[in-house]
Amino acid sequence: MSGVNKVILVGFLGKDPEIRYLDNNISVANFPLATTETVTRDGKRIEQTEWHNIVLWRGLAEAAFKHLSKGKQVYLEGKLRTRSYEDKEGIRRYLTEIVVDVFNLLGRRSDIETKAKEDKDVVSEENKNIPVDFKENNNDSDPLPF
Repeated sequence: MSGVNKVILVGFLGKDPEIRYLDNNISVANFPLATTETVTRDGKRIEQTEWHNIVLWRGLAEAAFKHLSKGKQVYLEGKLRTRSYEDKEGIRRYLTEIVVDVFNLLGRRSDIETKAKEDKDVVSEENKNIPVDFKENNNDSDPLPF
């Protein structure tokens, strides 16, 4: 039996997505996501915030860069990935990331349509009915584009 590596998060972006382009014009976007839960300890309610490193590839990276910004609430589905690297002092470091397969914008529709990025176009009337559900199709053998 194979294992399951599935992560589902609902949280708020800690900063605008940063996008970069690798060889062959492959895009990758990164941003931090905060999830907060409330727990009760000794009769007191305490908020605990966890920060997650989010990574999106190709079309999802482009969509995230276009539609997401700091403070926006988002639903994510993806996989946990841990990678290692050597820092400037030669010390081996480990980084755990969420590699996203699906994301959905949450919140009010007006928040989604009035994204606070100066370099983006305002949503036109004919584009208002486009669904805001983003999925990555990683199956290259599938002839359908969605």
